[in-house]
Amino acid sequence: MQIYAVGGSVRDELLGLPVTDRDFVVVGATPAEMIKLGYKPVGKDFPVFLHPDTKEEYALARTERKTARGYHGFEFHAAPDVTLEQDLARRDLTINAIARDEAGTLIDPFGGEADLKTHVLRHVGPAFAEDPVRILRVARFAARFGFDIAPETLQQMRSMVAQGEANALVAERVWQELARGLMEERPSPMFGVLADCGAFAIVLAELTGLIEGAAGARRLAALDAAAKLGLDLAARFALIAMHAGEQAIESLCERLRVPQDCRELALAAARSCAEVGRAADLPADALLKLLHETDALRRPGRFAQLLDVCAVIADESASAAALSRLKAALAAARAVDAGAIARRCVDATHIKDEIAHARIAAITDAVSANQPPPP
Repeated sequence: MQIYAVGGSVRDELLGLPVTDRDFVVVGATPAEMIKLGYKPVGKDFPVFLHPDTKEEYALARTERKTARGYHGFEFHAAPDVTLEQDLARRDLTINAIARDEAGTLIDPFGGEADLKTHVLRHVGPAFAEDPVRILRVARFAARFGFDIAPETLQQMRSMVAQGEANALVAERVWQELARGLMEERPSPMFGVLADCGAFAIVLAELTGLIEGAAGARRLAALDAAAKLGLDLAARFALIAMHAGEQAIESLCERLRVPQDCRELALAAARSCAEVGRAADLPADALLKLLHETDALRRPGRFAQLLDVCAVIADESASAAALSRLKAALAAARAVDAGAIARRCVDATHIKDEIAHARIAAITDAVSANQPPPP
C-alpha cells in the first residue's frame, strides 16, 4: 500500500500558498484493509476514508468511465491494481494532477509543475470532456490564479459547450462554483472565460450582454473593486446581477437556487441603487420614503450591505455625500421612540402619521447637522 498527497495541497505548496486541506490517494489497498487500519469510510460514490487521527480524506486510487451526460453520469472503478498515474489521468488540469509520495518526491506525469511555472491552465487529457463542471472549474481557477488558459483547453471547453454538455450542469454545482469564484480576490476573469467558451450564455443566460462592451468592463471592474474591499458574497452577486432587472434576477435565482440573502440584496440593489445615489439631494420626507422602500428601519444590516453595493458603482464624491446623508437619516429615524408616540396618541388612526412626522423632523435635524460647511 502506497499513500500520496495529491491535488490542491501539492499545487498550492509549489505556488508557495498556504495549504488548508490535504487530500491523499491510496494505491494498492482494499476498503477492508483501510477499515482494518482504523480509517472511517465516508464515500458514497467511491471509497473515501477519514484518517483515524487527522480526519483528512484518503481515497482509493480509481478510474472512471462516462456512462451518461451530465455531472452524475459516471461509473467508478477502485481496486488495488489501479495505478497512481491512472488515478491522476482522470483529473481536470495538469496543475491538479501532481502527487507527492511519503518521501517528498513529486510524481508529475502530465507536466503540471511546468504549467505552474508558466501560469497556464491545461487539461490533462480526453477525460476532461466528460465532466461539464470542469468548464466552471477552469473559469474559477482563472479568477483564482490569474493564469492563462491553454489554447487546446479553451477549444475543448468550446466543443463541450457546442455539444450540449453545459446544458446538463445541475443548479447546485453551477452556484457552488460561481459562489467560490465570486469570492476570489479578482473574480472578473471567471466571467470572461465563461463568455469566451460560450458557457456564459447557458449557465448565466439571464445576464447575457451585461459583461460586454464598455459598460460590461465597468461592471466587472466594480466587482473586482468590491472584492478588494472584502465585500461579502451577497454584495458581489448583487453587483453582477442587479443590472439585469428584477424579473431576470428572480429567474436566475430560482433556476440556480441562489441563497435568499443573495437574491434579496440583488433585488434591493436593482430597485434602489439609483435612488440611493441621489440621496445627497433628497429632502427629509423622501429620505424616509427611501428608508421604508429598502426596509432599512427593520433590517439595518441588509441596508448597510445595499449601501456598500451602491458605493462601489457610484461616483466617488456623490457617493460619499449620499451615503453619509442616508446613514444619518437612518440613525435619526431609528432613534424615534415609536412606542412612546403610539401610547400618547389620542386617536389611534393618527399613530402612523405621528410617527412619520417625528421621524421626518428627526431626519431634518440630523441631515442638517451632517451637512458639510459651504466652500
